[in-house]
Amino acid sequence: MAVAVAAVSTAAPLIAATAASALAIAFWRNAMATALLGPIAVLRFRHELRRMGRRGLLLTLGAGAMLALHFATWIPALSLTTVASVVALVSTQPVWAALIARLRGADVPARAWAGIVLAVLGAGALSGVDFALSARALLGDLLSVAGGVFGAAYVTLGAEVRRRVSTTSYTAVCYLTAAALLLVACVASGQWIGGYDTRTWLMLAALTLGPQLLGHTVFNRVLRTTSATVVSLAYLLEVPGATIIAAVWLGQLPPLATVPAVLLLLAGIAVVVTGRSGRSGRSGRSDG
Repeated sequence: MAVAVAAVSTAAPLIAATAASALAIAFWRNAMATALLGPIAVLRFRHELRRMGRRGLLLTLGAGAMLALHFATWIPALSLTTVASVVALVSTQPVWAALIARLRGADVPARAWAGIVLAVLGAGALSGVDFALSARALLGDLLSVAGGVFGAAYVTLGAEVRRRVSTTSYTAVCYLTAAALLLVACVASGQWIGGYDTRTWLMLAALTLGPQLLGHTVFNRVLRTTSATVVSLAYLLEVPGATIIAAVWLGQLPPLATVPAVLLLLAGIAVVVTGRSGRSGRSGRSDG
């Protein structure tokens, strides 16, 4: 699990250092993952793809659309505010997953509600600090929160399908859907998706192989033998991990005033995750 935490912690710093537009990065991250997982899904899990059924396919396509929106919101945020703020706010996915579950009629324990309040207070404090710095930073915070919401929607839509098919089959279809939608967005907005130098292509490949495949694939496999609560809490280590990498590699130090807000936010998320343990078998995290 330590390898997975280290891998996902590199995502935001890698994106921040990649010389390509946000939508292009999101497209290539999903397109490259599809190119690697697609053949495996077709050759080894073809029977699962057939067994999805119409409802399963529609849910998976919907999840892929939410994944595209997840990437299309939080990745642009990295050019507006710090890696620490973005990763912390995107990590609110379990909070939004709990609220979505409540809207669908599920019971949310009192402890989880307490965690939601803490997380909202932490997010509000963090956004207040960023707004004091610049309006751009606040916009980055809002995009990061939106990324967390769409990530929660992605996990919620796919929960039913993931109980019936392998992670490889499910993620291959999701990544393909996300890549197709992001390609349309790139073309519609006139964003170039090619002509990069060697360094940029290597960064895109590292982003796909590290955070997208090694990080999230390992986490998904660990879920077979470890509780979703433990995995979700391990995911929170991405925040300090990404912050340290960004500080050392990019020289990006978050304002000192953001530290208490981030700690309050992470404490709230941890309370939500542990408060919902036993109510949900999923980690409430996207493959972002």
